[in-house]
Amino acid sequence: MKWTIEKDYRDNDRLRHSFNELAKETFGLDFEDWYRNGFWGDDYNPYSVVADGKVIANVSVNQTDMRLSGAGAAASQDGNIRHFLQLGTVMTDKAYRNQGFIRKIMERIGEDYGGGTDGIYLFANDSVLNFYPKFGFEKSEEYRYCRRVENTGKWEMEAVRMDNTAAWKRLRAVMDKNVFRGRFDLVNNYGLTMFYVTKFMQENVFYHKETDTFVIAKTEGEKVLVHNVFSGTLKDLDRVTELFGEKVKEVTLGFTPVEKEKYLVTRHCEEDCTFFIKGAGMKVVEEEKLRIPSLAHA
Repeated sequence: MKWTIEKDYRDNDRLRHSFNELAKETFGLDFEDWYRNGFWGDDYNPYSVVADGKVIANVSVNQTDMRLSGAGAAASQDGNIRHFLQLGTVMTDKAYRNQGFIRKIMERIGEDYGGGTDGIYLFANDSVLNFYPKFGFEKSEEYRYCRRVENTGKWEMEAVRMDNTAAWKRLRAVMDKNVFRGRFDLVNNYGLTMFYVTKFMQENVFYHKETDTFVIAKTEGEKVLVHNVFSGTLKDLDRVTELFGEKVKEVTLGFTPVEKEKYLVTRHCEEDCTFFIKGAGMKVVEEEKLRIPSLAHA
């Protein structure tokens, strides 16, 4: 069987459709609407083994630049941008498994990127924990931040369903002028955020008109999980959580706050999901107890 490794084929309808079929079969994910709506940018690049015009194995490279900011850093400053890569959408057609194709792709990615990044990371399921160390990856820890709150006042958020162009444009406009900062933020990757909010989180987006603030969050009783904040005016996370009203008593963050001392930090563990890192630049995650933003998982 003759095969090749193909990349940069986003606009090749035949290969993109084949990639999409394998993604649907493997993960139940459909990338086609993401592409058609203009959200699939240069940041996401599948590396695929192709045989007879069909994608039979894949590892995708996601460029995920992160801004590492300090407490009190001016919102207008870029802070310290780290250039990371995330590997994801790892899949092989059932008929071609155990033939070393993922290893071949990993080797090609290593050749292409070499030392040109600050680090690489991925999230692996339990069945492949012994595979990634062969390529220099190490297990690492992630952390999460939560706190009890005593909000006063009423709910001030408007639920915005993210199933239409008008809503996407509103969110994009605020993202483009965002002044809100976490300690460790994904930057310059609009497409990854839109992958989440147009698929799994269409009903988890809220807007506060007075402050021009979007919050991507999941509310459940007295608890709220804040995945991300985009605001044209607000820099204060306490004020953001107050917008959810007095019913909320516990806030958990999907990102690292600038003022970490206000929060209880614990190890973040997900079932069948292990965090792997490669490169000296990734050590900052464990050293400073950072969390890869929950909307930066691909």
